[in-house]
Amino acid sequence: MTDKAQTLILEGIPVSPGLAEGAIHLQHTLLGPIDTPEPVGQGGVEEEFSRLDAATASISNDLLALATRVEKEIDTRLSGVFEAHQLMANDPSLREELRREIAENLISAGSAVKTVFLRWEKRFLLMESQIARDKSDDMHDVAIRLRNALAGITVHPLDRIPHGCVLAVSRLLPSDTVFLASRSIAAVLLEHGSVASHAALFAREMGLPCISKLPNLLSTASNGAWALVDADTGTVTFHPREQQKEIFRKKVEDKERSYAYARERAAIPATTKDGITVSVLANVCCNEDTKKAMLNGAKGVGLYRMEQAYLGCVMPPGTDELLNEMRWTLEAAKGRPVIVRLLDIGADKPLPFIRFLAESNPSLGRRGIRLLREYPELLKTHLRAVLELSREFDVRVLVPMVTLPEDVAVVKKCLTELGAELDISPLPRLGAMIETPAAALSARKLAPHVDFLSFGTNDLTQYAFAADRENAAVEQYFDDASDVIFRLMQATHEDVPEMPLSVCGELAGRPEHIPRLLQCGIRTLSVAPALVPMVKEAIRKSTCGKPANKRG
Repeated sequence: MTDKAQTLILEGIPVSPGLAEGAIHLQHTLLGPIDTPEPVGQGGVEEEFSRLDAATASISNDLLALATRVEKEIDTRLSGVFEAHQLMANDPSLREELRREIAENLISAGSAVKTVFLRWEKRFLLMESQIARDKSDDMHDVAIRLRNALAGITVHPLDRIPHGCVLAVSRLLPSDTVFLASRSIAAVLLEHGSVASHAALFAREMGLPCISKLPNLLSTASNGAWALVDADTGTVTFHPREQQKEIFRKKVEDKERSYAYARERAAIPATTKDGITVSVLANVCCNEDTKKAMLNGAKGVGLYRMEQAYLGCVMPPGTDELLNEMRWTLEAAKGRPVIVRLLDIGADKPLPFIRFLAESNPSLGRRGIRLLREYPELLKTHLRAVLELSREFDVRVLVPMVTLPEDVAVVKKCLTELGAELDISPLPRLGAMIETPAAALSARKLAPHVDFLSFGTNDLTQYAFAADRENAAVEQYFDDASDVIFRLMQATHEDVPEMPLSVCGELAGRPEHIPRLLQCGIRTLSVAPALVPMVKEAIRKSTCGKPANKRG
C-alpha cells in the first residue's frame, strides 16, 4: 500500500462475531526470548535441573491462579484449558526429556525448553486432526511461560497495547487471549488460527470480534491505520472512506437496535406469522449458562452437556456427585423442561479411569452410547443420578450418537429397571440424538423406543459428508446448511410425522436458516444462551406452513 489514504479490504474467516472499529496496532511477535543454545559445564547440570524445577513450580502456581480467574470472570468450561496447561508443564515424560536434553547436550534449562517443546509442537502439527494441531498452540503457550520464568521476564508483550485498538497479530495463544480480557480493545485480526482453537473459544466467550486467516496481514496493514472490522462476515476494511464509515456505523446501530428490541421481547413466546408457537431452549453446561439462558427468555434447557463432570476425574463420579452437579447447574431452570444428554465422550477424548484401545479413526469409533453400552455400570450410575433429579426437575433423557434401534432400546430397558428399583414413576421421556445419516433414515425403527428426536447438526454434517469437522484440510466439505442436511431432516419428519423434532446443533442458532428448519417440521430449537432473543425474533418473522403434529 503506497498511499495511506488508499482503501484496502481483506477477507478472512469469522472466528468470533461482532462489529468494531479502531486504529490498527501491529504486534509482530508475542514470542518469549529468542536465544541461541547456552552451554553449561558438567558441574552446572544439577543447577539447571534446580532452575527448571523452580520455574515449573512457579508457572504451575500462575496457571492454577489463571484457571481460577477464568472460571470467575469468563467461563467455567474454559478454566480447564489452563488446568490442562498445568498438567502439561508437570508431565513426567516431558520433565524427563527436558532433564535428558540438559544433561546430554550440556545446555541451559531455557535452551532445553526451547528445543524439547518445539519437538513436541511439531509432533502435534504433523497430526491430521485439527484438535491435535491446536494442541501445538497449548504446548507453545506453556513453553513461553516456562522460558520467561527461567529468564526472569514478567512483562507481557501485550501489556502496553493502546486502549480501543484493533490488534493485528500473526496468531494468539490461549493466555494471550485471556490477557486481553483486562485490556479494552475493539477487535482482533489474525493471520493464523482455527475456529475451534482455544483462543477462538475465549474470544467468543469474551464477545471480542475476531477474524482469522487474513492473508499477509502484518505486511499489508499499517500501524495506526483506521479499520472497520465486520467479524460477522469476516471482512476488514483499512483506511475506509467516509461513506464506508457511515454505512458501517449504520449497520452497528441497526444490529444494536435489533438486539435491544429482541431482548425486550425475550419473555414473549416465539410464535410464527402463521400462528405456530416454537419452543426455544438453551444449550448449557454450567450454572452461569442456565442463569443467562433463563434471563434471555429460554423456555428451558434443550441440551445439558454432562462431560465437564467427568473430564479430569481420576475415578468416575458417583450418583450423589453427579446429582449435586446437575442440581447446581440446572437450578435456574427449575419448573421448566430440562434435557440431559448422556455422557458423550469417546476415544478422541479419553477418560482417565477407562483404558482405551488405540483407534485409527476415533470419530468412527466408540463414542456416546457405544461407549456406555460397553461400560454398563457407567450408564447405570448416570441414569440413577438423572432419575433422582427427576424427583425435583422436569427431566428428559437424550441418548447421543445413536445409530441402531438397539442403542436406545438398551437405555430404555435400563431406565425402566432402575425406575422400578428407585420407585420413580412416571419415567423421564427418552429421546435420541440424530447425528448420523443411519439414524435419520431409521426414524421409523427408532420411534417405538423414544418420545422425541433431536438433530445434532454438527455431527450429522460430519458423517453425511465424511468430513471431520476438526480437520482443516477438508473444511470445504463441511457445510451444515447444505440441502443434504435439510433433506435428511425432512425425510425424518415425513417418516415419523407425529414425532416431536428439535435441533440443538449450531445451525439452530443462525437466524437465516430458521424458516427452512421450521418447514422441515422442527418445532423446538436449542441454542447458546446469548442467542435466545435473536432466534425468537427470527421465528416471529417466519412461517411454518402446515403445522407439524405433536406427540406427548
